[in-house]
Amino acid sequence: MTSLRSKFLSLIALPAILLGSAACTPLTDVGADAGAGAGGGAGTGTATAQEAAAGSAAEQLETLPIKGRAPKTGYDRDQFGPSWADVDHNGCDTRNDILARDLTNVVYKDGTKECVVASGTFADPYTGTTISFVRGNETSTAVQIDHIVALSDAWQKGAQQLSAEERRQFANDPLNLMAADGPANGAKSDSDAATWLPSNKAFRCEYVARQIAVKAEYRLWMTQAEHDASASVLASCPDQPVPSDGPAESVSLDTAPGTGAVPAVPESQPVYANCAAVKAAGAAPIRAGDAGWDPKFDGDGDGEGCTS
Repeated sequence: MTSLRSKFLSLIALPAILLGSAACTPLTDVGADAGAGAGGGAGTGTATAQEAAAGSAAEQLETLPIKGRAPKTGYDRDQFGPSWADVDHNGCDTRNDILARDLTNVVYKDGTKECVVASGTFADPYTGTTISFVRGNETSTAVQIDHIVALSDAWQKGAQQLSAEERRQFANDPLNLMAADGPANGAKSDSDAATWLPSNKAFRCEYVARQIAVKAEYRLWMTQAEHDASASVLASCPDQPVPSDGPAESVSLDTAPGTGAVPAVPESQPVYANCAAVKAAGAAPIRAGDAGWDPKFDGDGDGEGCTS
């Protein structure tokens, strides 16, 4: 049965998952978009902003700095904290939170306190197809969790200057996360809008708007080609709103992103360094949803850790 948590998350689920507005269809195909982004002039974005409504993604685009891509030197996934941390301290890791938000007909793994998503139906916004998700070693990758602004891209466009805690928030921010078709997510890799857009044209306006909102939230910049490609998409939907389902709505933080402050951990929440500490405390085996749970304890992804 769907939990109150997943019902809440569903309220902030991505719009246009099932249906896209024809008004959001860009003027060019994927291949043409990359070329337009690389060779287009800055005037494209200016014209879009003049027609845009106040508070629109097109207007917000014009507030982002335009700079060259910085070197990738020093980039490592660990720079953004552990994968799928439980940033809101609800006992569930971020991957399962996003699956619960973006899938329908969700069934949870027994014994995980409605935390680990075992199966569900996923309407993929990137491809416009429907996927039957089943958790398992050979099936889970069919639905992956995409960073809409890739971590590597962020690193090369300002994230090196963020604090470690801000980068951790960035990597787990629901505004920057959505479930996605596995092969499509792999094809995207760390591309920006100048080199990759969803094949489902009806979702491109929402996709670009989210990239812009994330970069504005975390003080990141765009390259000229990326800016122009984003402006080209938004030219067909100048009133596309700025999405707002970020940490303030779905992740409990003591401070807003950008301050560098570390969210407080409830005093009643134990923190275990490793499975030895879990066993010493008599808490093994530890399961998703238990106090002190951390995904690092779950090597095989079955929702139960420190079993051996």
